Amino acid sequence: MASPRILLAGGGTGGHLYPALNLAAAFGRLAPEVECVFLGGRRGLEARVLPDAGYEFRLLPLQPLYRQRPWRNWRLFASAPTVLAGVRRAFRDFDPRLVVGTGGYVAGPALAGARLRGVPAAIQEQNAAPGLVTRLFAPGVDQVHLGYPEAEARLRVGDRTRLSALGNPVAPAMDGTADAGDSNRPAPARFDWPGGRNLLVFGGSQGALGLNRAFLRDLEWAARDASAWPEDVSVVWIAGPAHAAELSARTSELPFADRVRVVSYIDDLGRQLDRVTLALCRSGAMSLAELCAAGRPAVLVPLPTSAGGHQLTNARALAAAGAAEVREEGSVEAGELWSLCRDILTDDGRLARMSAAAESRGRPDAALEIAREMLTLLDRRAA
Repeated sequence: MASPRILLAGGGTGGHLYPALNLAAAFGRLAPEVECVFLGGRRGLEARVLPDAGYEFRLLPLQPLYRQRPWRNWRLFASAPTVLAGVRRAFRDFDPRLVVGTGGYVAGPALAGARLRGVPAAIQEQNAAPGLVTRLFAPGVDQVHLGYPEAEARLRVGDRTRLSALGNPVAPAMDGTADAGDSNRPAPARFDWPGGRNLLVFGGSQGALGLNRAFLRDLEWAARDASAWPEDVSVVWIAGPAHAAELSARTSELPFADRVRVVSYIDDLGRQLDRVTLALCRSGAMSLAELCAAGRPAVLVPLPTSAGGHQLTNARALAAAGAAEVREEGSVEAGELWSLCRDILTDDGRLARMSAAAESRGRPDAALEIAREMLTLLDRRAA
């Protein structure tokens, strides 16, 4: 008898893809007999990540939805027949017993396919402001799992939909071995973190140009009085592959250059946050989930162009909980970000309060808890 299959659909960005991968690893730990398969888009991050992830997958020619420039959506409508045919083939070939949507353009067609075929379906929504796919399909799925409890007030679900807020499914802390269901790959080597207190600056896997520019301006501002640099504080700056070389050269000229390490990327960062004292970063849902799971406070600079302003909503939710400070990119002044980070890093009481607040929002076991709930749907049929 063939193993029951779970179809996970999500991608476009890491914020939608990695929750699906973490859930797949959790399914592997809880139910090794279950086979996970993936549906993604050819244009998204999944096209680079899934070939090495150890799971069977299909990629569809999905096109983005342009909300501000609707005249560009002709490609979306032109590709619809090909996408729908690809979804039909995926359901025919994979014959899933459960469909899980984690967001992005691919999740909608997959959830629609599940509904048409009477296959149980679940959604994992990462953000405090639910995305378009979640808002459209939440009334008709069996389960909706929220990363932020604040999202419930913005969402309408069906009478028979189970709604829970178990947190976002982050990867477990690094212990030197891979998790079951993760293709038996060894965990990556740890980054060589500096001693003392570390400020981690990052904007995602590709970096964040606006945040990079703002922080470089702040470091150049701080260079006017290099003696004010705290003695035991270092900066690890993940600038992204397109910006790291230039920023490394610029910071090498500063009087505290030995305290600033610019890198393009840190593999498996979420499992190494125990070496971070404070983060200065964007406010994507998964980044914040990993920080909270590790009990790490943050200064957040939301991406101003995020869909529906969801990054600002995420950031404000953490700030209201006491785990973060928020500054908006368009109004931040020279020196403001560095001054705020320095003040937090040198105030033990403030650090302790923010860290405790972050830990109170952390859900390090969310992937297992969500997967356990979803597995109850395998033997059900949607009504």
